[in-house]
Amino acid sequence: MIPRKIREEIEKLRREILRLDKLYYEEDKPAVPDSAYDGLLAKLKALEEKYPESRAPESPTQRVGGRPSAAFKPVRHAVAMLSLDNAFSEAELREWEERLRRFLRREVPIHYLIEPKIDGLSCALTFEKGVLVAAATRGDGETGEDVTANVLAIKSVPKRLKAGFPEVLEVRGEIFLRVEDFERINAEAAAAGDEPFVNARNCAAGSLRQKDPAVTARRRLRFFAHSYGIWRGAVQAEGRAPSGPSGDVSARRGAGVPETQRDFLRRLESMGLAVPEPVWGASTIEEAAAVYRDFKTRILPKLGYAADGIVVKVDSFKLRAELGETAQSPRCALAVKYPAEAVKTKLLDVEFSVGRSGVVTPVAKLKPVFCSGVTVSSATLHNFDEIRRLGLKIGDTVWLERAGEVIPHVVGTAKEERTGSERPIVEPKSCPSCGGPLSREEGFVALRCDNPACPAQLKRRLLHFASRPGMDIRGLGEAVVDGLVDSGRVKDAADIYGLSIGDLLEIPLFKDKKARNLVGEIAESKSRPLARLLFALGIPHVGEKAAGILAEHLSLEELARAKPEDLASIPEIGDVMSRAAVDYFRAPGVLSLVPRLKAAGLDFKRMRRPAGAKPLAGKTFVFTGGLRSLSREEAESRVKTLGAKAVASVSRKTSYVVAGEDPGSKLDRAKALGVPVLGEKEFLELAK
Repeated sequence: MIPRKIREEIEKLRREILRLDKLYYEEDKPAVPDSAYDGLLAKLKALEEKYPESRAPESPTQRVGGRPSAAFKPVRHAVAMLSLDNAFSEAELREWEERLRRFLRREVPIHYLIEPKIDGLSCALTFEKGVLVAAATRGDGETGEDVTANVLAIKSVPKRLKAGFPEVLEVRGEIFLRVEDFERINAEAAAAGDEPFVNARNCAAGSLRQKDPAVTARRRLRFFAHSYGIWRGAVQAEGRAPSGPSGDVSARRGAGVPETQRDFLRRLESMGLAVPEPVWGASTIEEAAAVYRDFKTRILPKLGYAADGIVVKVDSFKLRAELGETAQSPRCALAVKYPAEAVKTKLLDVEFSVGRSGVVTPVAKLKPVFCSGVTVSSATLHNFDEIRRLGLKIGDTVWLERAGEVIPHVVGTAKEERTGSERPIVEPKSCPSCGGPLSREEGFVALRCDNPACPAQLKRRLLHFASRPGMDIRGLGEAVVDGLVDSGRVKDAADIYGLSIGDLLEIPLFKDKKARNLVGEIAESKSRPLARLLFALGIPHVGEKAAGILAEHLSLEELARAKPEDLASIPEIGDVMSRAAVDYFRAPGVLSLVPRLKAAGLDFKRMRRPAGAKPLAGKTFVFTGGLRSLSREEAESRVKTLGAKAVASVSRKTSYVVAGEDPGSKLDRAKALGVPVLGEKEFLELAK
């Protein structure tokens, strides 16, 4: 038992440290010198070490405690984290409102709440009984990364909420950096001789994905909450609230759920969470358009963090429930960004890059120029049709844009600035890597190297094979792959598994420890499940999700022998993917690769579902509208437990559509496609 006096001292220290954190990180008002703060934290650590039973997840000491994670585990979101639709003009904003009114099919006043569009990293934080228990990135919307240890290291994130929280709250928002913190990090990197980050968003993302939470803690990341995924139960009042996807769409509302977005943000603030600021109300879409005009010139320069526009949200949660969502986005919210910033720079040269499928892509080498928050020195030109369309020549002055995209692209040529010294861009006649012939398939614009032994293709394939979502062979990076291929030691993925420490030591990059580590990583990768291997092989059109589906239905040998019709019968595997997979396994290089990978000891076994009765195995369900007896995530969890899949959109392969109160357009599509529709009572009977 901890003596009462000690227990009170621990709680007092925790409260004081959390108070100082709030002043420093949220209000920019440091109250004590760093040395005094460090002394308080050291005292708390000493007490918790002496009385280990006193440790709690919300303690300030747990932000950087524990062993750093070796990798980030995948986390399946209980409710999909959807992305917002984008607009880039006032006209598109008005068109969005027209779509809302057509969908509602009646005249009703729509009030809006407007928030800054933060240029950060989406993250979901789960609180149970007010205590932060989990954090995950958005990932692909269905599955994210477990970053709980690192979020616990962010001092501006409360580890325990104040009064008024529901029993379970999954709150969603943005992880970001203030401009001053971003500049500090880059200054420190420059002083250490490291390469600086190109923008604050990338810096925030890299900081959150650190293997050591202590590094995350030093970066001073912030979190603004703007929506929720789950809001269930209440700590101080009875009643259960539903869950809703990002954008706050809910099938129905229960006790304690705010009525509007404005009230929701106030509620979050009262719990101790930071929310976007400033926010604006608008009674009409024209008032929202006025905020859009004003924000860039008057508000954005004073924000102190990166934002690329505004988010306009329907304020009423009741209207949001009526509006629902598409497969990708909630209808109730729109990100209105600013038109792309176009800058001029010189096209110094064009190089040709060979991808893992053999496609040859022209890449513009540019005079470095700052554009929309990043310094750009190269940009893809896609293909020679695009070069001809733009009329490009080497030496041209070109216009560059990043219109809401990560990858910059050349959008025009300033032909009036030509001096006569410009040179034409000549289409290559042979592969820039292996010297082999290039071909252009009829109906396609891309040039392709058809040599399967092309070194550039091989290097790209090996990097993909060793990537984190693939076989996750740490240490097998670009420089190592270059050395292995150029030395002739590796000619395909199977050769990786025959490498010895002696082989690696003959490459200048390696010393004994590094060679031993890589051989160990290669050996460990043999235990990766079939889904990871299928993704790593780089089968055309087969991404991570499709690889997982295929691995649940077929072993690798069965897949290699399968016919297109065999694969097309699997839910969510279409005709294009089926044909691509069959063609892939018929290729001569793959025919010899598969048995060698098996001989190396890789896992070819079908990924069996967990043992137990699975009466709905192979079925797919789509839910629309609200159910009276259980929430959306509870219904989806039930069918998954019984072996079925819960998907977002209706297709001919959907087994059942479950229609609750106020169903959306998914019901109409189900009827049009002849998909069976279940009411709530029928669904509960089926999913016992």
